Amino acid sequence: MINKSIEHENFIKEIKKEKRKVVITRLLILIALFAFWEIAGNTGLIDPFLTSTPSRMWKSLIKIYNEGTLFRHILITCGETILGFLLGTVLGTFIATLLWWSDFASKVLDPYLVVLNALPKVALAPIIIFWVGNGVNAIILIALLISIVVTIINILNGFKEVDKDKIKLLKTFGAHKKQILTSLIIPASIPTIISSLKINVGLSWVGVIMGEFLVAKEGLGFLIIFGGQISQLDMVMMSIIILSILAFLMYTVVSHLEKRLIKNNSSKN
Repeated sequence: MINKSIEHENFIKEIKKEKRKVVITRLLILIALFAFWEIAGNTGLIDPFLTSTPSRMWKSLIKIYNEGTLFRHILITCGETILGFLLGTVLGTFIATLLWWSDFASKVLDPYLVVLNALPKVALAPIIIFWVGNGVNAIILIALLISIVVTIINILNGFKEVDKDKIKLLKTFGAHKKQILTSLIIPASIPTIISSLKINVGLSWVGVIMGEFLVAKEGLGFLIIFGGQISQLDMVMMSIIILSILAFLMYTVVSHLEKRLIKNNSSKN
């Protein structure tokens, strides 16, 4: 027992050590990248007007912060993204559940889902603007359209891939469709649902930024477009870096949710 506990402690220490190595290596790569970027811009190896540099982006950040609009732009884009993400995930999961419930509806709507998934959603943007107006509603609807179809297809496929023998076994014990869904299909599809959440993180940001490109007067997408129009590429690059950080943080939250759900699911089993 003592040897096993020592081995377990050593194993945990090795895992933690490996994680620290990964984190430190990531940080070093990031620092090296920004250092090279700064040096290359200052020495003329790259054109700082076209590619900006970390110091120029920092100055642009301070300037917008001093104007008092930086956090407003960030909060607006984050709010739109989170709302689009939640709507796409919830509605997509709900529709996927309905299609799993009805084999007939699933077979009928399958080609339409394929076409909608292949259709460039930005092509619908002018119509959406006429429908809901030139504002936040249009941005959220564009983000929703981009993420919802992918969510439906992924989760529906996950539902259909659950072991058919287990479904037959539950049916032989008299389980009805709702019981099969709640006790087997959803628990077995948690990895698929989490995968859809991770995909939706990126798609929601894409949808919101596309929407802000077209109709916004505030937000990080607006800053990118505005910076390009006035040839302030430092503002453009700064906004892209902020977007990258926010998308990473949102992805990290989903990853923590994944670990918790998998842990709870395994403890129940």
